Amino acid sequence: MSAADNFPTDAAVVIIGGGVIGCSLAYHLAKAGVEGVLLLERKRLTCGTTWHAAGLVPRLRSTPQLTALTDYSVGLYKSLEAETGLATGFRQNGSLGVTLSAQRLEEFKRLADMGSAIGVEANILTPDECAEYAPHLNIADVIGGIFTADDGQADPANIAMALAKGARQYGAVLKKTPRLIKF
Repeated sequence: MSAADNFPTDAAVVIIGGGVIGCSLAYHLAKAGVEGVLLLERKRLTCGTTWHAAGLVPRLRSTPQLTALTDYSVGLYKSLEAETGLATGFRQNGSLGVTLSAQRLEEFKRLADMGSAIGVEANILTPDECAEYAPHLNIADVIGGIFTADDGQADPANIAMALAKGARQYGAVLKKTPRLIKF
């Protein structure tokens, strides 16, 4: 039996690409009860840009809506391992941002104020306080910084694999595309 013999012939939703975004779409659609979710990947899951992404998960973003989306992701990454049995590599180790410009420091202050209003704590730091978090940092030209304790990092490939497993658990079909078309 060839790969084409057991290849689905119809689907309600077709997702192209098995990286973290494609796997997330498949997971969320299938979990929401959408039937006929099909994810197609030309090689193997996470073989595109996902495998070399840094996996940084900053909680504060440029708008409250993007910050809310990141908060959702943080909650998902925390629960996904229990749901699927696959580790995401997510850990909240905090992040430090430093600046050499007054304009960027104002942006940090705006982010910290927005975060405070929606429950994400961030602290504006003096140069000396920045050095406490990063003792080897040359603070000669630093005028300030921001520290967000709940920022994190995850392994994007592990997240994609956990999302893929969850998608399958909820009924999505993930397939490697057969070589039916020759160019």
